[in-house]
Amino acid sequence: MPEKKRYPAKPEKIYFFATCLVDLLYPEAGLAGMQLIRRDGVEVVFPQDQTCCGQPAWNSGYRDEALQVAQRQLACFPEDYPIVVPSGSCAGMMRHHYPRMFQESGDRDRVNQFSTRVYELTEFLVHILRIDLKDLGPPIKVALHTSCSARREMGVGGEHEALLEQLSNVELLEQARKQECCGFGGTFAVKQPAISAEMVSDKANAITATGADILVSGDCGCLMNIGGHLDYRDESIECRHIASFIWERTDATER
Repeated sequence: MPEKKRYPAKPEKIYFFATCLVDLLYPEAGLAGMQLIRRDGVEVVFPQDQTCCGQPAWNSGYRDEALQVAQRQLACFPEDYPIVVPSGSCAGMMRHHYPRMFQESGDRDRVNQFSTRVYELTEFLVHILRIDLKDLGPPIKVALHTSCSARREMGVGGEHEALLEQLSNVELLEQARKQECCGFGGTFAVKQPAISAEMVSDKANAITATGADILVSGDCGCLMNIGGHLDYRDESIECRHIASFIWERTDATER
């Protein structure tokens, strides 16, 4: 079980780590996450040299290569600001696996301190910003998928729900396979495509059975996997990152 974390006071500045999938496929999710934080009066610093967290290489057994990638990320976030990540998977890598990667390194103490500054986005919004949301959108039915890494490694499944439950016109529908993996699992979907396909089919069936208008998740890999399968089946359910969804429903400047 993830350790119980003691949260600091609201900071003046944070770093934002965008992740590869946000950068390449879901840039609006990264922008929305930063806008939510800025709107609450916190300055967002986005280091331009950031790249991948190193998780794909690490999970594929390329430990030396993953270490090199991680070392580059350490250099991008030198100040003692919280590091906010719009992905349970990448946040889990940086908080829990970086210390193991550098256990035999002279950088061990610096890495341990770095990892304590890493927060998944919804965790940061709920526990540190204590964000108060006012829903400006029309009534809508929403299904939520919380990634395995967010739920089990970072322990933030409840934070996703807490944010959506603040939105007065959102009806949050519970799917039958709420705690099950969607089958993505990063490189798992590539290494075990047949198993992955069956898993995402089961997940898609559970989501469509809710009658939801939209699927929301905090991890872009899951959105890509489930959304791709729903598109393949010609389902009409839209898929949105939770940051994008919340920003669109609470941004008064667009109304």
